[in-house]
Amino acid sequence: MLRLDDFYKEGDDPTLPLVPDSTDIDWDSAQSWDADAAVAAIEELCRTGRTTVPVYSIATSARVDTEALDIAHTPVFLAEGIFAADIVARCRESGVLADALCLRGRPSTTFRRRLLRDLREGRKSVGFLLRRGWRLMRAERAIVARQTALGAYPCGKAEALGRITAAAAVHNAAPCPAPAPSQTASGH
Repeated sequence: MLRLDDFYKEGDDPTLPLVPDSTDIDWDSAQSWDADAAVAAIEELCRTGRTTVPVYSIATSARVDTEALDIAHTPVFLAEGIFAADIVARCRESGVLADALCLRGRPSTTFRRRLLRDLREGRKSVGFLLRRGWRLMRAERAIVARQTALGAYPCGKAEALGRITAAAAVHNAAPCPAPAPSQTASGH
């Protein structure tokens, strides 16, 4: 799986956007992310079966390492992250898109899961996580609508798994190109 969240910009990047009326960095804005590097990694995975990807520490807002990602002879792979839908059109145009999915559920469930994960992983301060989580919970329907407008198909977990299985079956006899960017509830 290609973790698109590892393509966030460094925390000291002067181009990072801010949450309106706040000094908090808006990690939920696509401007906080390096889409060009993510698309290049997807294209390289499809072309060669391997690429080097950043390892990003959300707690420190920094790229702390790189690692090799090798998908061997896998006919499809998942590229997941909050900005996956932002690159759907580019992946489709370059012929490397098998499907684009936006996982949707109840906003309160997403809030709870995100908060527990972020607290467990020590991603940011409790205050920041609560402010961000509350803001995202209130905006979740609009977020799903935006992802859908960008070309992602909104669905629940079971349907997503079925679509991924179908994409793999279609591409099983052929080599990549076939990543399946998947919009998930993950984030910075």
